[in-house]
Amino acid sequence: MKKPVKTFLKIGGILIVLAAVVIFITRYSTKAHSPEDTVTYTQEDLKLEVFYNRPYKKERVIFGKLVPYNEVWRTGANEATTFESNKDLMVDGSLLKAGKYTLWTIPMENSWKVIFNDQMYPWGIDLDEKAYRNPEFDALVLEVSTKDLKQTLEQFTIGFEAENEFINLNLAWDATLVSVPIKPEKA
Repeated sequence: MKKPVKTFLKIGGILIVLAAVVIFITRYSTKAHSPEDTVTYTQEDLKLEVFYNRPYKKERVIFGKLVPYNEVWRTGANEATTFESNKDLMVDGSLLKAGKYTLWTIPMENSWKVIFNDQMYPWGIDLDEKAYRNPEFDALVLEVSTKDLKQTLEQFTIGFEAENEFINLNLAWDATLVSVPIKPEKA
């Protein structure tokens, strides 16, 4: 092989390795600021699971500033948040088929739109820092009122809470709580 070709291949190999290292470092340093979490809920043969990343408040104004009102939010940080159910569900009175969805929200001052989208996306935002969500693939969009928390919550938290015949999908951060009522669809 000629010397210029060998040199070109070596330089190309070095650049590929450097790019991989930079991507690895960038990805894992963002995880330190917004660690991954998975929450599950099981009841008899029903299994619900949410995978998301948990950013911290860090003395910032969250809703209306860091997370603007009336804009689509990836509902966490880093990758798009996912919601998965092995059974058909009634979500706030609307049918959501069993499957895996990305979970998006549009925070507003007194309510949030909660969006279950059929598509999986490589990351939560694009290079322009806009949500990757394509609305053509929205499986369900609903609006839920916000509630005020008694104490400020430092880290964004998603959880499940059983209440009567419902399972609430709770999204909470700063001084805001959104509860989405879910119940298994009767066959």
